[in-house]
Amino acid sequence: MINIAIIGLGVMGKNHYRVLSENKEVNIVALCDIVKSKEYSQPFYTDINKMLENESIDAAIVAVPTFLHKDIALMLIEKKIDLLIEKPVASNEADALKILDAVKKNNVKCVIGHVERFNPVVLSLKEELKDKEVYSISITRVGPFPPRIADVGVLTDLSVHDIDLIRFISSKEILKQSIFKSKKIHNHYEDNAVLSFQLEDEVIASITTNWLTPFKKRKIEVACKEAYYEADLITQDLIEYSHYHTNNTYVVRNCFVKKDEPLKKEHEAFLHYLKSGENTNLSGIQDSIITLQIANS
Repeated sequence: MINIAIIGLGVMGKNHYRVLSENKEVNIVALCDIVKSKEYSQPFYTDINKMLENESIDAAIVAVPTFLHKDIALMLIEKKIDLLIEKPVASNEADALKILDAVKKNNVKCVIGHVERFNPVVLSLKEELKDKEVYSISITRVGPFPPRIADVGVLTDLSVHDIDLIRFISSKEILKQSIFKSKKIHNHYEDNAVLSFQLEDEVIASITTNWLTPFKKRKIEVACKEAYYEADLITQDLIEYSHYHTNNTYVVRNCFVKKDEPLKKEHEAFLHYLKSGENTNLSGIQDSIITLQIANS
């Protein structure tokens, strides 16, 4: 049994709590936030130092606002506590490198919560592409403005998912990028962006992201030599179009996807990593730094 604490009980922290509460391999020993918004059966702290003094913690989920990641992470790493930090790893590269340095010095395990890696449709798409020549990747992630987001813009909140997914799905590095952004409704940060990339082997990719669309849309489209794929990250449906002919006919196949909750699959991978040291699909700090560098460029 692994003793886990959750620091930050906002929207994402509550999601971690809900999903982890159903996992028989963990014991949620403590919760921490500056405000207690509801009653919990576990000990609740508004002071992280008191929590660390009173509780025996093996690992922690860090789901506080991004600008607090560095200070909270360094405090936990000093106590030799393994971490899952919500994406992105930190507000900037300098803070991320401080976390990476502390992780190495203290020999703790630390991964970043790029949960879309564990969306079953993403994993099925990655498997479908394994032996295919990829030409292009196009990702759309749009929706209405979330009032909970105050400390970052759409690039740091949304596009980091998809910059990471482009590298994860293609298994190729990004060589060049261009980013166009604008601020339309957000008070301080960009809320509208288009990103373009050139990857290894002349694969091209693009991301369209904004907080201006009145509905959520999460789609990945991949053009290959052999087929064309459409993946819906919300419905977890994956469609393959292949065997094109000059008369505009083609074969449509609904690919098998074993639908599940991505956060549950991420937790399972994290717990497996803690027990065995084997990292399966989890984003490391260096992965998140690459994503952060691009989003902040």
